[in-house]
Amino acid sequence: MSTVFSTDFATLDKPTFDAEWREWTPLWKHACCESRLTDSGLRVESPQEPFGVGGIVRDFPVKEGQAYRFEASASMSDVPNPIQSIQLRVTWMKADQSLHPAGSFVNATVADGSIRFNDTHIAPEGCVRGSLALETKWLRGGTLVWQRVAVSETETPKPRIARIGTLYLRPRNSTPERNLELFCEQIDAAGALNLDILCLPEAMTQIGTSQDVDTLAEAIPGPSTAILGEAAKRNNIWLVACLTERDGDRLYNTAVLINRQGEVAGVYRKVHLPREEWKKGFTPGDDYPVFQTDVGVIAMQICYDWFFPEPHAIFAMRGAEIIFAPTWGTTFKDQDGRAEGETVFRVRARDNGVYMVPSVYDGNSLIIDPLGRILASNDGKDGIAWAEVNLNDREPLWWVGHWRSIGVRHRMPETYGHIVARMCS
Repeated sequence: MSTVFSTDFATLDKPTFDAEWREWTPLWKHACCESRLTDSGLRVESPQEPFGVGGIVRDFPVKEGQAYRFEASASMSDVPNPIQSIQLRVTWMKADQSLHPAGSFVNATVADGSIRFNDTHIAPEGCVRGSLALETKWLRGGTLVWQRVAVSETETPKPRIARIGTLYLRPRNSTPERNLELFCEQIDAAGALNLDILCLPEAMTQIGTSQDVDTLAEAIPGPSTAILGEAAKRNNIWLVACLTERDGDRLYNTAVLINRQGEVAGVYRKVHLPREEWKKGFTPGDDYPVFQTDVGVIAMQICYDWFFPEPHAIFAMRGAEIIFAPTWGTTFKDQDGRAEGETVFRVRARDNGVYMVPSVYDGNSLIIDPLGRILASNDGKDGIAWAEVNLNDREPLWWVGHWRSIGVRHRMPETYGHIVARMCS
């Protein structure tokens, strides 16, 4: 691994700094940050203008197809939203024109008054040089000190391949026991396809039976998760299942994550309950957990949750890459100009830069990519639809860029309180 350049701002003198870096400022000069070299690094602040912006830029030579490691560190004080305000952006250039107008953000982590950037990007075809910008945006009275930044050649990261499956199967004239047999047959079919994870639909032991929740409710872990766990273990596969959970005197509609060893690795209790559920006495869940797996970071939602945009945003901000959605219905295509389930699931994926994977009884079970494209569909036929994806892909939207990395930086959470205020007043 060879170093392309490395800058330690705490030891850099002004002539060297001016020779290596150039400043950029906004067209509206009143919104300009102040920056200066100090013994601790490049200090940036905007005491008179909370929404000041500015930064520095440095060009560097590249080879197309080469992977580059970007590293940087900075300390900060009283910066309300560091991910929004402190940015490292790489722009790939062909002659004097950028290959994409938005460039790409370098991933960052925040902890204990510091922000650290560490990420690998690959120079695209046609690229002859790179441009790295250290950007400051809206410190809102805070202070930032850039300490070090470095770019080096590195090995190309291996793809993170995930083989994702979703099921379409609606038992009829059945029993809870027979339902589990049918679903386990499909888990075996998913194992034969060498899938990493399979999403099963909602209320698996109820659909197509004469049973209701008072007789179906069970503990988690419990009898059904034991049966499903055996199928997961023999097929070395992760499962997303959905059962009626009894916890003490309370009833929940619960999605269950089962790992390759057949163990319950996580649960999600349905938060948004339609009239059919709250009238029966279901209790709503109150959290949006995400789960680290060898497939990727996943989340689960259930049916009616998809009518509300907030859960998906929370899941994505917590790091979810794939959201699985056990669903009774529907993912019908648009009718009479109305946005039906298929379109809404695609929008949820596109809004948040995540894969969406609904498994349904009405419409189509789908696998949707972060740009809202349908990668796989059962087209109304029983069985498994699946797709192989690379979770390391950073495909950009034209002009806007890679939405998953941009959306979190461009959100304005301090303006969203009206949602909660109106609901709770």
